[in-house]
Amino acid sequence: ENKANVDSPLKAKTILFTGTLHIARGQAQKYAEMLGAIPVTGVSKKLNFLVVGEKPGSKLTKAKALGITILDEQAFLALLADHGIVPELN
Repeated sequence: ENKANVDSPLKAKTILFTGTLHIARGQAQKYAEMLGAIPVTGVSKKLNFLVVGEKPGSKLTKAKALGITILDEQAFLALLADHGIVPELN
């Protein structure tokens, strides 16, 4: 199994994906888990990172109101690349 270096900014942090991504959501979650992240299903004060694709909707608004760290998809992909993970894009 391809285990990436888990010394990453996502280690032990919660992450949520919203909007349309260029990689499958399940794959994005799997890659995040490889970097030590914990995928969650909703925005709350416990959320550390929101990864935003196209047309993100209400999760982005709520995350901004709570002061959650927001990454666009390119930043997430760059973070993966920094740890040797290069996903195939749709």
